[in-house]
Amino acid sequence: MCGICGFTGEITNRDEILKQMTDVITHRGPDSMGYYTDESISMGFRRLSIIDLNAGDQPIYNEDRTLVLTFNGEIYNYKELREELIDCGHKFYTNSDSEVLIHGFEQWHEELLNKLRGMFGFAIYNTVDKSLFIARDFFGIKPMHYTICNGHFIYASEIKSILKFPEFKKVFNYKTLDNYLSFQYAVPPETFFEGVYCLLPGHYLWYKDGEVTTARYFEARFNPDNSLTEDEAVDKIEKVFENSVNAHKISDVEVGCFLSSGVDSSYVSTYFADQKTFTVGFDFGEKYNEISWAKNLSEKIGVQHYYHVISSEEFWDNIKKVQYHMDQPLADPSCIALYFVSRLASKYVKVVLSGEGADELFGGYTVYNEPRVFKIYQKILPERFRLRLAKIAKKMPHIKGRGYILRGARKTEDKFIGNAFMYDVDEKRRLLKDPSIATRPQDLCKKYYERVSDYDQETKMQYLDINLWMVGDILLKADRMSMANSLELRVPFLDKEVFKVASSLPTKLRVNRKNTKYAMRKAALRHLPIETAEKKKLGFPVPTRVWLRDEKYYNIVKEKFNSDTAKKFFNTEVITEFLDEHYKNKEDNSRKVWTIFIFLLWYDIYFGDSSPEEQVGATGKSEEVKAV
Repeated sequence: MCGICGFTGEITNRDEILKQMTDVITHRGPDSMGYYTDESISMGFRRLSIIDLNAGDQPIYNEDRTLVLTFNGEIYNYKELREELIDCGHKFYTNSDSEVLIHGFEQWHEELLNKLRGMFGFAIYNTVDKSLFIARDFFGIKPMHYTICNGHFIYASEIKSILKFPEFKKVFNYKTLDNYLSFQYAVPPETFFEGVYCLLPGHYLWYKDGEVTTARYFEARFNPDNSLTEDEAVDKIEKVFENSVNAHKISDVEVGCFLSSGVDSSYVSTYFADQKTFTVGFDFGEKYNEISWAKNLSEKIGVQHYYHVISSEEFWDNIKKVQYHMDQPLADPSCIALYFVSRLASKYVKVVLSGEGADELFGGYTVYNEPRVFKIYQKILPERFRLRLAKIAKKMPHIKGRGYILRGARKTEDKFIGNAFMYDVDEKRRLLKDPSIATRPQDLCKKYYERVSDYDQETKMQYLDINLWMVGDILLKADRMSMANSLELRVPFLDKEVFKVASSLPTKLRVNRKNTKYAMRKAALRHLPIETAEKKKLGFPVPTRVWLRDEKYYNIVKEKFNSDTAKKFFNTEVITEFLDEHYKNKEDNSRKVWTIFIFLLWYDIYFGDSSPEEQVGATGKSEEVKAV
C-alpha cells in the first residue's frame, strides 16, 4: 500500500513543494519514496513494501519510458495478466503488480480497468502527449482526490497532500457542512475544501490540455436470479469467498486479520489457521467489548489472538490525531476504535484482512428489514394518515409503538438516506447560524433512487449504501486508520467476483424474517460455530453515550460548543440544549452531539491559526527529491 500525489505545470521551488506533498503522507508508505519530474508534471510516491520487496519501487515505466506510473493498491490477478501481456510482447523488469498496470494500460487503454481484480488508485502520465490518466477501484477502497488551481492540476491519495501546494488556498465548503450534518460524513464527490473533489468509485479521469473529463467504467448493479435455490446460493458464496480470501492473502510479508464478534470478520478469520488476529474493546461490559467473543473463536479455529482494551483517557487523547488523519470530519466514533486496532496489528504484521462490505453486498443491516416490517401497515393506511399519526407520535413520550409509527410513516425513498441519519432539514435550520444552507438530504439521494427505480425496497437501500455510506464512511475510515499506522487493510468481501454472486441473490436470500445476510450466514456456518454465524449484527459499539453523561467529558464538549468556532457556525444555545438533554438523561442525543463536536474539533485542526501538522504534532520525513 502506498500514497501518491502530483501536480502539473511549472512553479518556483517545484522539487521542494513535491517533497512536502509527499512527506506529509509518509505514513502511507514509510519504506521508500520516488519522484518523477519533467517540464509538464511532478509526481510523488511513498511505498509500503508488500509485493516484490526488492524491485517494486516506483515510479514504474513501460519499455520506451513514454508512460510513467505511480500506484496505490494491490492487483490480485496480476500474475495472470502478466502472462497475457508477455504473450502480447511486453517486457517486464520486476515481479510487481504495479508493472502490470503500466503495460496493461499501454495494451488495453481504459479497458484495462475491467480486467483488474483488486483495489487501486493510480496515475499514468504520457510523456508524449502530456496527458494524465487517473483511476479509482470498483468500490472506492482506495482514495483519490483532485483539484485545479491557477492552471495546475493537483491530485493526491489524501487531501492533506494537496493542501501543501502553495498556490492552493483553503476555502471552507458550506455545502458539505449541510450534508455532513445529515449524513455524518462528507458526501462524495464534494469535500470540505472548496474546489477539491473525490474521484468517485468505479470512475477514471483524464487531464489533458487544461481540461478534466471523468467517466464511469463500473457500477454495482443487482441482477437477482430468482431461480437460485438456497443450497445453490450458499455453495456459490462459499466457493467465491474462499477464492477471494486466498487471492487477498497474496503477499511477500505476513498477513493478519481483524476479528470482532460478528460473522463478517469471523468468516474471514477461518482462513487464518496458525496466524494472527486482532481485536480491541472498551472496559464498559460486554455491550462495548467483543474481546471475549473473539478470544473464544480464535481458540476454536486455531489462530493467535491479540487484543487491546481502550481506556477512556486514551480514546479521548487520540480524537484529534484521528480526525487529522481522516482529512475530513467523520462522526462515526468507530473510526477511533479502528485506529487502535490498526495500531495494535501494525506491531505484528504489515497486512490485515477485514470484513468491510459484507453488509452492503449481502444485506446485513437491520434497517434493511423495514420494508418487510412496514409492508402491511403502509398498505392498509394511506401515507397522509401515517404522516398525521407520526406528527402526533413525535410529541409523545417514548412509549411502546411510538418508534413503529414514526419509522413507518414514509416510504423508503422519503426517509432512508443511508445508515446514519443525524439531522433533518428542520433541525438544521434551527441549529445553523446560516439556515439558508440547509437542504433535505432526501433530495441528494433522489438521483440514486431514480437509477434503480425498478428495484425492490430492500435492494434500493443496499444500492444507496454502496454508493454513499460505504464510500463516505466505511471505506474512508478503513483506509485512513490503517494507513495512519502504515498498515495495509484488504477487504475480500469487496471483490468484483464476490459481488457477481451477491448481486445474483434473490432478495429473500439476503434479508428475510429469519435474519439479515441470510445466505452468507449459511455459508459462514459451514466454517463457524452457529452462535457466531447466526449472531445479530452489533457493529462496533463505542460508549459515547456513556461518556457524554460523565461530567468530565460533558465539560470538554460543552467548552467546544461555546467556542468561537461554534459561534461561527451554530446557534450555540441550540446545540448546548442537545448536549444538556443528553447529559440529564432526558434524550439520547449522543450521536447528534458527537456529530457537531467532531466537526468543531476537525475545523480547528484544518482551519486554525497553525498548520494541521502543528495542531496534532504530526511530522513527515524530510528526504531529498531526486528527479528521474
